[in-house]
Amino acid sequence: MIPFAIIFLVVYLGANTYLAWRIFTALDMLPVWVRVVVVVAISAMALMLFASIGLRNVALPEGLMRAMFNIGSVWLVFLLYSILAITLFDVVHWVVPSLRYGTLIAIVLTIFVMQLGYVHYRNPKVVEHSFMSEKISSPKRIVAISDVHLGYGTNRKALEHYVELINAQNPDMVLIVGDLIDNSVRPVEEQRMEEVLNRISAPDGIFMVVGNHEYISGIDAVERFVDKTDITLLRDSVARVGEIAIVGRDDKMRGERKTLLELAPRDAYVVVLDHQPSSIEESARLGADLHISGHTHRGQVWPINWLADAIFEQSHGHRKWQNSEVIVSSGLSLWGPPFRIGTDSELVVIVLQPE
Repeated sequence: MIPFAIIFLVVYLGANTYLAWRIFTALDMLPVWVRVVVVVAISAMALMLFASIGLRNVALPEGLMRAMFNIGSVWLVFLLYSILAITLFDVVHWVVPSLRYGTLIAIVLTIFVMQLGYVHYRNPKVVEHSFMSEKISSPKRIVAISDVHLGYGTNRKALEHYVELINAQNPDMVLIVGDLIDNSVRPVEEQRMEEVLNRISAPDGIFMVVGNHEYISGIDAVERFVDKTDITLLRDSVARVGEIAIVGRDDKMRGERKTLLELAPRDAYVVVLDHQPSSIEESARLGADLHISGHTHRGQVWPINWLADAIFEQSHGHRKWQNSEVIVSSGLSLWGPPFRIGTDSELVVIVLQPE
C-alpha cells in the first residue's frame, strides 16, 4: 500500500507540474504576474483533496470542508482530461503545424466534457434484472444500491433525490451493498441524513453491509449512526425474510471474517451481499442463488474504467457463475469527482419470481 501511495504521489505531483508549465507558457500574452497567480491557484487546487481527507475529522466549518473536497476532487478529473487533451492537440499540431493555441483549446474541451459528465452523473439509470427460482413462492421486488458515499460530496439534497428514486421503484426490500458513508460520519450527522434514510419505504426491510469506506470513516461511529435509522446492519450475519436468506458479509478490510460455508443456510433462497467483488467464486462454488457486490464504480471515468475491467474479473453488470446469478453495481453515486464519463451511476432493481 505504501509503495503505491508513493508512486501515486510522484505521478500526481509530476502531472500537476507539467500542466502548470503548459498553462504558464500558453498564457504568454498575459503579464508574468498573472501567469504566476494561475500557477499558484493550480498548486492550491492540487492540494485541496488531500487537505480535506487529512482534516476530515477536524471540527472545521462544514461549508469549508465541502468546498475543499469538491474543488480537490474536481481537479483530479480536470488534471487527467486536460493532459489527455493537450497530448492529443500536440499530436495534431505535429501533423498540422499551423494549429495555434492547442493548449487553450484543450482546456476548453476538457471543461465541456466535464460538464457533460456531471449531468450524466446526476441522472442515475435504473437497471432491472429478473430471476426465477423454485425456492420463491411469490414475486419479490428488491432494490440494490451501493457506493452512495454520503458526506461532503454526496450531501443531504443528493440523498433526498436518491431516496425518491428508490421509493419510485416500489420495493419490497432494499439492500445497501457497502460504502454508504464516505470518509467521515461527521458531515452525515451534521446534515441529519438519518432523517432522509428513514423515508425509504420497504415493507420487508432495509439491509446493509459495510464497505471499505465504513472502516475509513470509523466502524464504531458508522454503527452508531446506522442505529439511528431503520437499516439492519449485517456484519458476517444472516437475516431471514420468509424464504429469502440475506447473508451479509463483513468487508475484507476487517481481515479475518466468517466463511460463506459458516454463514449460508441450505433451506432458503440465498442472497449474498459482499461489498468488494472478491468472493464471487466462493459464492458460486457454494451455490448461492444471488451474489451482489459494488466497490468498483467501474472506474467512474474513462479510461479508468479499462483499468477496473482489467483488475476485477467482473467489474460491472450481470453474469452467471455456475448456478449463481452475480451482479456487480457501478454504484448509485461515486467517490470524489462528480463525473460519470464512459460509465453510469445506477440503481439496480431485482425481481424474484417463482419458477
